[in-house]
Amino acid sequence: MSAGFPEVRARRLRGTKALRAMVAETALRPAELVLPVFIKEGIADPQQISSMPGVVQHTRESLRKAAADAVQAGVGGIIVFGVPADKDGLGSAADDPEGISQVAISDIRSEVGDDLVVMADLCLCEYTDHGHCGIVTDAGEVDNDATLDRYASIAVAQSQAGAHMIAPSGMMDGQVGVIRKALDRAGFTNTPICAYSAKYASAFYGPFREAAEGAPKFGDRATHQQDPANVVEAVKEVELDLAEGADMVMVKCASRWLPTRSAASSP
Repeated sequence: MSAGFPEVRARRLRGTKALRAMVAETALRPAELVLPVFIKEGIADPQQISSMPGVVQHTRESLRKAAADAVQAGVGGIIVFGVPADKDGLGSAADDPEGISQVAISDIRSEVGDDLVVMADLCLCEYTDHGHCGIVTDAGEVDNDATLDRYASIAVAQSQAGAHMIAPSGMMDGQVGVIRKALDRAGFTNTPICAYSAKYASAFYGPFREAAEGAPKFGDRATHQQDPANVVEAVKEVELDLAEGADMVMVKCASRWLPTRSAASSP
C-alpha cells in the first residue's frame, strides 16, 4: 500500500502513547464516574460482599468517610442503595423520612455538601419482602401502575433528604413521567432524573443482588426488564424516557445466562 494513502497517514498518529493520547477522541476523567454505595441498617461495622471483593455494605460512619474519600479522588458522583432492617410488601422503608436511604443521603450531604453529586437509586427490590421491583398482585405479578404511585412518593422523599439527582431503576412503564410530575408538584423542579432506560434481565446482576439484598424470592424480572437480544427495543425505551422528561439516561451492559447441560439437569 502506498504511503500516500489516507489509511497509512492515519497510522502516523498512533506511533507512541503520547501521540495516541494527544489525538484521542474520548477521555475518561474521575469526574465522569459514579461510585455505587450500599448502606445497611443495623450493622456495627462494614460488611464485606463476598461476590465483590473490596466492596462493603456500609455503616453510616463508614459511608461518610467513603463519600469524603470520593471527593478527594475527584469522583463526580455517588449513588446510594439502602438495605433496611425491616421489609414488607409495600417497601415502606423506601419513602420513610427516617429510612436508611434518606438518612444516608442526608449524611452524605452533611459531609460533602455539593462537592459530590448525590444520586438516589429508586427501586423497591431492596425494600420489599418478596424482592421484586414493585407492588406484587395476588397472582404474583408486578402491578405497574400501583408501583408508579410508590415511585412518586419515594422520589419526593429522596429529594427532601437532599438527593441532587433521582435515578429510577425499576423499569416500570411511565416511571419517568410520573416521577417528574411528582417532583415538580413538590417543588423540586430543578432536581434532574437519570433514568435506567436500557436495563436488561441480565446474568450480571448476581453480585448486586447480594450487595443490596434484593434478589426476588420467586420468579424473575424478565417481564419488566428488557431482553438482552433486543437492541431496537432498547433505543425505543431511551426515546420514551427522554420524552417523559429524563435529563440523563443510562444503558447497562448485559448478558444472557445459558445453562450448561449439567446445570440444566441440576435440581
